[in-house]
Amino acid sequence: MPLPLCTLSSQAHHCLRALKSVKKDILPPLCIARWASTSSVPRITTHYTIHSRNKDKRWEGVNMERFAEEADVVIVGAGPAGLSAAIRLKQLANEYGKEVRVCLVEKAAQIGAHTLSGACLEPRALEELLPDWKERGAPLQTPVTEDKFGILTKNSRIPVPILPGLPMTNHGNYIVRLGHFVNWLGEQAEALGVEVYPGYAAAEVLFHEDGSVKGIATNDVGIQKDGAPKAIFERGLELHAKVTFFAEGCHGHLAKQLYNRYNLREKCQPQSYGIGLKELWLIDEKKWKPGRVEHTVGWPLDRHTYGGSFLYHLNEGEPLVALGFVVGLDYQNPYLSPFKEFQRWKHHPSVEPTFEGGKRIGYGARALNEGGFQSIPKLTFPGGVLIGCSPGFMNVPKIKGTHTAMKSGMLASEAVFNQLTNENLQSKTIGLDVPEYEENLKKSWVWKELYSVRNIRPSCHGVLGVYGGMIYTGIFYWILRGMEPWTLKHPGPDSDQLKPAKDCTPIEYPKPDGKISFDLLSSVALSGTNHEHDQPPHLTLKDDSVPVNKNLAIYDGPEQRFCPAGVYEYVPLETGEGLRLQINAQNCVHCKTCDIKDPSQNINWVVPEGGGGPAYNGM
Repeated sequence: MPLPLCTLSSQAHHCLRALKSVKKDILPPLCIARWASTSSVPRITTHYTIHSRNKDKRWEGVNMERFAEEADVVIVGAGPAGLSAAIRLKQLANEYGKEVRVCLVEKAAQIGAHTLSGACLEPRALEELLPDWKERGAPLQTPVTEDKFGILTKNSRIPVPILPGLPMTNHGNYIVRLGHFVNWLGEQAEALGVEVYPGYAAAEVLFHEDGSVKGIATNDVGIQKDGAPKAIFERGLELHAKVTFFAEGCHGHLAKQLYNRYNLREKCQPQSYGIGLKELWLIDEKKWKPGRVEHTVGWPLDRHTYGGSFLYHLNEGEPLVALGFVVGLDYQNPYLSPFKEFQRWKHHPSVEPTFEGGKRIGYGARALNEGGFQSIPKLTFPGGVLIGCSPGFMNVPKIKGTHTAMKSGMLASEAVFNQLTNENLQSKTIGLDVPEYEENLKKSWVWKELYSVRNIRPSCHGVLGVYGGMIYTGIFYWILRGMEPWTLKHPGPDSDQLKPAKDCTPIEYPKPDGKISFDLLSSVALSGTNHEHDQPPHLTLKDDSVPVNKNLAIYDGPEQRFCPAGVYEYVPLETGEGLRLQINAQNCVHCKTCDIKDPSQNINWVVPEGGGGPAYNGM
């Protein structure tokens, strides 16, 4: 259920009501004329972040006033990190008898609707945040009872023992549906007095004149697909705060701007990513092993392509399994399709029997951080902090980041609360700078954990590829526990790793059978994804000519393969000569893969109207 809005001032409440009242397909008389391009390049991008409204006559006379609300803390993103931060702040406020107003905005229509993860949860941070989580009814119903790991060849499976102390050990962890867990966290936050606003996307960072962060503005609504205002156009709402927490998740679009403005990545390596694809299945009860956790590496990927699978047996009253496939986005062959690799994996002789006679009931995809310790940026800046998967706290060999994300939010809240309640505080900027957060994080178990596994992922870049990484883990991690006196480096941004198509071999993928493997569009339909059609596509291009002139010409249009939702496709020009890129923005599941992997770095993902996107049910 969506969380209700809390009490606002009358002006802001009017603004929120107006934003909700926007109706579809109403065109104002002044906007009948469609935007026409004088360029020979077909116009793809109409979004105002690329084409300024100040230079567009259709916007003359439109009221651009925004209402503003003041809070002590604004949090962007209702994931595990953002909600843990909100809960911790209100816990401290209640403990010390202080009034701290905390506002949290979330672009999904319901809390948890955009959340997707495996997920095998390590409850360490949860125990610290809410020690009585069992009594509160947290949806952790499946303790892990069995761990299995294997290396796949095309026709066989080589079992690999999981020794105590290795990262893949899951004793004491829980198989969860993370969207349900996040929704439950949202209920705990609201019960403490956090103001939670689902359906409102943070579209813009606001700044004070001294350069510190002032807060955020939610996105404008009521804009036609061609970029013109509708009669019901409404500006977003400004939320000002002493400190703004950015908890957007992997590759947040606001965090990208902050990295550049404050040079936060100056002393760290580029972030590296993977794309995770997931399905939910109801299977034959005879094949159901509640509590079993299975992972594989190897086929269908080659040894130089990082990735692998997971298969988790849930215990929620019916024979439900969560399965998925992760492909490192530093792969080199532009013909590779992560989605089709996932579908092919399900036909492995040791995997397919699990799904025979079963029914697929869910699908989704999300990028995940794989850079680890080396890629963590500076976390604080005047007026703001980065928490959770936005800066990247995932323990890659564990394939877990929820517990570290939650802890980062808790530590940030403790540092911020001390500043907010410090009567003798004299800040150099209007927006508070809280370096104590990063200092405390470096003293915590999060930093120690990430440091110990820092070399495992980059060790896969050697001659032996993934298998070299497994050998490295066995020798250096299992024996030395990450205390080796060196730190390996990543090869560079994932967008730089693709080879030209002429230097690679096309991959022939088998056709889906409609029983075990499926096509892309029927898969996207299971994600519940939907966007208001008549709005500017939120997949923006800095230059509309680049897709055809570079991506298609050199890399054979890899965006039509790396996107797990069929957003990008090359279609014939109306003249019949050549191709053009078509963006099916309604299909977008907000995974951010395109923004990460585009070899031209020409795609910039921005938020669509709030409430759009996938509608995952506990993915």
